[in-house]
Amino acid sequence: MVSAWATANHISLGKTVVDQKSNEITEIPELLKILELSICLVTIDAMGCQVNIAQEIVDADGNYVLAVKGNQKSLHNSICRYFKDHQSDDLARAMVDRHRTHERGHGRDETRLYFTCSVPETIADQQRWPQLTAIGKAVNMTVRDGKETREVRVYILSQALSAREFGEAARNHWAIENRCHWQLGVTFQEDQNRICQGHADANFNVMCRMALSMLKNNHSRRVGFKNKRMIPALDEGYLTEVLLGK
Repeated sequence: MVSAWATANHISLGKTVVDQKSNEITEIPELLKILELSICLVTIDAMGCQVNIAQEIVDADGNYVLAVKGNQKSLHNSICRYFKDHQSDDLARAMVDRHRTHERGHGRDETRLYFTCSVPETIADQQRWPQLTAIGKAVNMTVRDGKETREVRVYILSQALSAREFGEAARNHWAIENRCHWQLGVTFQEDQNRICQGHADANFNVMCRMALSMLKNNHSRRVGFKNKRMIPALDEGYLTEVLLGK
């Protein structure tokens, strides 16, 4: 399944099934076609960093933030090279906006750095990408049990975002993993599901996502999500609240 997740509303907006002989790259444009993307900011991981996908978003009056990795080698290397060339003087020669966050909790100390700037002339293949306006860099430094790990990701943007706005978009992108896929896997035990005949597995997955969205948008009960899922089976009043979105 390829899903579109609304981070602000915790709703699965749409989904398509990936054919066994296909992959996500061919299904993402089909999913985008059924969505209303006007004035929306669409974030996709590196697999979806494709020219035709970017064009689909722009044609629908949306904007994109696309992660760039080795599948777009020249683009990725030129963005990394640009930030590295300016690293020695702390980006003093570049018009770069920056934002920093720091958090402690769950046994780790985490610092995130975000940088955005207009597309430099040295960036390779920029003419191929529709409405390419800016590039971004996200650095995640985590200390756990005295050991530090460092992760660096680079992005292309069709809209000039501040470093803070870019950081929110980059971080919220992973909300689908924590708030959707993890909940489906753990609370709904999707990985243990053995339904496979015909279209039953896809249909059941759609029903689970609908239930997840409805439960997430109900705030009348302050209980764990497993209990929140069980209560409607025991309380018709609460079931009505969930179904009607009260």
